[in-house]
Amino acid sequence: MDRRQFKLTEAQDQELKWAYNQCRDAPTKIRYQAVRLYGQGYSVKEIQEITGGSRPSLMEWCRAYRQFGAAGLVDKRDGGNRAKLTPLAVEHLQEQLHSYTPGQLFGSAGCYGDGQFWTVPDLAQLVERNYGVTYKSATSYRILFDRCEFSCQRAEAHYRSRHEFKVLEFEQQLEKKL
Repeated sequence: MDRRQFKLTEAQDQELKWAYNQCRDAPTKIRYQAVRLYGQGYSVKEIQEITGGSRPSLMEWCRAYRQFGAAGLVDKRDGGNRAKLTPLAVEHLQEQLHSYTPGQLFGSAGCYGDGQFWTVPDLAQLVERNYGVTYKSATSYRILFDRCEFSCQRAEAHYRSRHEFKVLEFEQQLEKKL
């Protein structure tokens, strides 16, 4: 017994196919494809394998399509963390990062480490203080560093067993041989 009541007409199928071909946004394309497959009679399991979506998502997309047509399937998400700061704010932040150390802006007690170099916690403190914005993950702050043309620098490893005198002696011997 076929319980599915959602069937596409030829015009609806063509509308979804055209919208799919015109769309450049991957999440929206997946929705067009999933609804079209469901309307053509594919099983939910097959659609999940093809699109990677879940059953509840598929049902929600079908409801949105019945209610609003192809426009109801367009991805309406805001854009996440990158939309929290305006380009002007990022430019101002970049100037601050390149002009000041954390110790100069927060004092030596108010920053992470010795206050000489920018760290993720220092950037988070600056962004929250100046712009009222807080990101959920450290990765978002690293991306913000990148947008401000700041590169990640790893601290140099120091070997406790390394003897500077022996290193200098070795380097001198190398120079003599060359």
